[in-house]
Amino acid sequence: MLVNMKEMLYKAKENNYAVAQLNINNLEWTKYILEVANELQSPVILGVSEGANKYMGGPKVVANMVKGLIEELNINIPVALHLDHGKSFEMCKKVIDAGYTSVMIDGSKLPLEENISLTKEVIEYAEPRGVTVEGEVGGIGGEEDEANDGIRFAKIEDCIQYVNETHVDFLAPALGSVHGLYKGEPDIQFETMKQVGEATGLPLVLHGATGIPDEDIKEAISCGTAKININTKLQMVWNEAVRKFIKENEAYDPRKVIGSGEKAIKEAAKETIILFQNR
Repeated sequence: MLVNMKEMLYKAKENNYAVAQLNINNLEWTKYILEVANELQSPVILGVSEGANKYMGGPKVVANMVKGLIEELNINIPVALHLDHGKSFEMCKKVIDAGYTSVMIDGSKLPLEENISLTKEVIEYAEPRGVTVEGEVGGIGGEEDEANDGIRFAKIEDCIQYVNETHVDFLAPALGSVHGLYKGEPDIQFETMKQVGEATGLPLVLHGATGIPDEDIKEAISCGTAKININTKLQMVWNEAVRKFIKENEAYDPRKVIGSGEKAIKEAAKETIILFQNR
């Protein structure tokens, strides 16, 4: 069933586990992830970036695809359809109108006051429609940085001000994680994470979990992180499996080529969900 993230993340926070956000890029990945989560009877968040929205034909196509798969596959777990790193009010409005149940408004590159103003605008539209909102403070590093020092660490006082003024549902404080692959060893500020969680009372979100050691994932969960995002890991295992298949076969049927990554995606999704659930 398609739901927003509120109940699933507060339940996770209270019971010391995290819900996996697994990003989707096509019908096949969505199907694989839903099947694995349903097998494990675990709630799951389907994350969709702005680029993936465009690639798959737009928010209405994505929302209808997800709803159709939930029905056809008899999925009986809570599923949230979430916009990942929405950059504007207009994009958030577009996906909400299409049927998304949660959005992230990422105003982290803006000055704090502008980030707050943008987040409030999104919440004013989302809340009456039963849609949850995630926001970000600081700046999570990424592949576009020359090094992983592109991170702008979130300050506790900024997080508190942001939460108090916006009443956002969930917070992603930038505390050392990066999108894509790490160029060095991950160095997460767990003490600050714990303080932010305690000061705000919100379920926290960890972006860029690919490459973070299992023990650090568990430490983040103990510090109040209730949602952890995975994208690069799925891309990497799928890419490896498909390349191997193409090298060893002369198949040209796109169903066989794309589907050759099914086992890899499912194994990665399964181990991720189990790790985050502290099973």
